[in-house]
Amino acid sequence: MRYANSIEIDLPREKVAQLLADPAHLPKWLRGMVLHEPVNGEHGQVGTTSRVVLQAGKRQLELTETVTRREPADLHGIPKDVVVHFDRETVGAGMWSVVRDRLTEAGPETTRWESESEFRFSSPLMRLVGLLMPGAFRKQSQQHMQDFKAFAEQGKDVREGTD
Repeated sequence: MRYANSIEIDLPREKVAQLLADPAHLPKWLRGMVLHEPVNGEHGQVGTTSRVVLQAGKRQLELTETVTRREPADLHGIPKDVVVHFDRETVGAGMWSVVRDRLTEAGPETTRWESESEFRFSSPLMRLVGLLMPGAFRKQSQQHMQDFKAFAEQGKDVREGTD
């Protein structure tokens, strides 16, 4: 299953890239984030593998995330014509996914965040969920982007029950 989402954020691209790359901010906008800790490497750097724990209702999901692309490596002083890329691969029980994020300058103080997601399922239950509810995955990804926008622009924290 593949899909794409996008959103515009009323902040300069360099600021958006820095906020997205900072692990301290993840729980503020990524609903259900319990833990995101590097197992090897430095958070956010290419090749780094992290243990990720998410709370989904009463279930906890444990995933392994590997950063596969981060360009440019230095997020300070990014030239206007350079597209920022953050790609990661995630593996969990019965599923594999890859997310490719791109940040482009939509205007002097506006950033366009485009995200392409691909999921593959190996367990029969996850295959069934993917077949019956493909829109739920896209909707959840869009919600994460909207939560990040609210955090970045207004300081809203999903842990405080703000929508």
